[in-house]
Amino acid sequence: MVRVIMGVKGTGKTKQMIDLINSAVHSEHGNVVCIERGGKLTYDIHSKIRLVESSNYDMGTFEFMKGFISGLYAGNYDITHVFIDSLTKIVNADVTDHTLEEFLDWLNSFSEKNNIKFTVTISADRELASEGVQKYF
Repeated sequence: MVRVIMGVKGTGKTKQMIDLINSAVHSEHGNVVCIERGGKLTYDIHSKIRLVESSNYDMGTFEFMKGFISGLYAGNYDITHVFIDSLTKIVNADVTDHTLEEFLDWLNSFSEKNNIKFTVTISADRELASEGVQKYF
């Protein structure tokens, strides 16, 4: 399952994400990972969450993200939920880029094969989202 939370800056995406992450600590039966850009969530999320700061790994493309997520799972089959905050900022992509849809479809396929949930935030106007992105709202 992939869920996308999308909106312009100041619409509460990060607050919603923090609430979802912290509730996942109590509801998930496995490990929870959060990939973020910058260290803004460090003090807001539960210490049991594995927080990954994307700039430490030079994430810059969707292909890199695919490999990174695959590697995370290969190293820990107990991951049940991955949160990705500000996806398009992490990979330097535009919301109208067709590769965003392709990545979300790949993420959904990976999710189904490995029984992992993904929650992703994207900072952009919801109106700009293609149908391929909107299906994950």
